[in-house]
Formats: sequence, structure tokens, C-alpha cells
Amino acid sequence: MDWNARYSTDDYLFGTAPSRFLSEHVHLLTAGDTALCIADGEGRNSVFMAEQGLNVTAWDASPVALDKARKLAESRGVTVDFRQETAERFGWTARQYDIVCGIFFQFAGPALRRQVFDGMIAATRPGGLILIHGYTPKQIEFGTGGPGVVENLYTAEILTDAFSAHEIVELRDYEAEISEGSGHEGMSALTDLVVRRV
Repeated sequence: MDWNARYSTDDYLFGTAPSRFLSEHVHLLTAGDTALCIADGEGRNSVFMAEQGLNVTAWDASPVALDKARKLAESRGVTVDFRQETAERFGWTARQYDIVCGIFFQFAGPALRRQVFDGMIAATRPGGLILIHGYTPKQIEFGTGGPGVVENLYTAEILTDAFSAHEIVELRDYEAEISEGSGHEGMSALTDLVVRRV
């Protein structure tokens, strides 16, 4: 996937509003807490978290996306520590955060996905929260967003296995109509996960 090419448009591919998952879980966001947003693209979720008063670090591999994310943060009057990183290169153990958030980051096949999940755990302080939102395999039928590669999509078994050593606060699969820019538009097969790190 050439993300620089996908993001090279005046519009924001996934819109500028946060994902509905994040806005519905705003009660978990505490001003003053530290947060990490992984593979955050054009910044819609990290900027929203910063607007709630969190101290946010966000990374993405695409410099084009990060330029747009910085413009979004500036337009909203907030500061986010944006970094150009990849899942393989990011220093997961360098710092621990109160919240680690990953929304629609299903670029990773099974092996890399496991590394990312382990990294998210390592980057979360004990008692902190991990928030994950993505697509289930049924999304292939809808075709309204996502990688179109079934092995990159989440099942309850995959998520439960990855986070079984920690407290799974919420895990639910559901279908809903979403409208998040041109990249996520229409009926979608979704999953939400909230984990409290032990």
C-alpha cells in the first residue's frame, strides 16, 4: 500500500472527526494523562485526544499524512508530538503511557500484528488502558474500507489470545453504518477492544 499516494489529496482520507469508537469512549480519556496513538495517519484521533487535555504522542509511517496531521492540530489549537515511525522501528519499550490507542491499523499480517500487540502492552503502564478498534472478517463482504485481506482482520479469538494476560474490559463485534471520509463509508463489520494492563 502506497500510503503517501493515498494521502496526497486536499481532503482528509478518513475525515477530521475522531472515530466513533473513540468519541463513544471519551469517558476513558483523562486530562493530563499521557497517550500514544499508533499508525495515526492524518491525526484525527490524536488531535481529538489532545483536545481532551491529554499529552499525546502519535506516529505514522507516511510523511504526507503527518504533514496533514500537524496542520489539523494547528487548526484546532492543540499540540501533538507527531513522529515518523514504523511498527517495526518504534521504540515500544522506551516509555510507558496511560493510554495506548490503535484505530484501524490493520496493515499488519499475523506475525507483525503480534509484535504490534506485544508492543502496545509494553508501552502501557500497569493499570493503563489499551484501546483497539478495527474490522472483523465479515468486512470483506461489505467492502467499505479496510485492507481487503482476511488474515489482517480481527476475530474475538485473536484479540482474546493476544491480551489474555490482562483484564479485558470490553470486547464486542457489531455491524454499523459509518461515515469517516471517503476511506470508511457505509455498513461495516467492527470490533471494539478495551484492555486494562495488569
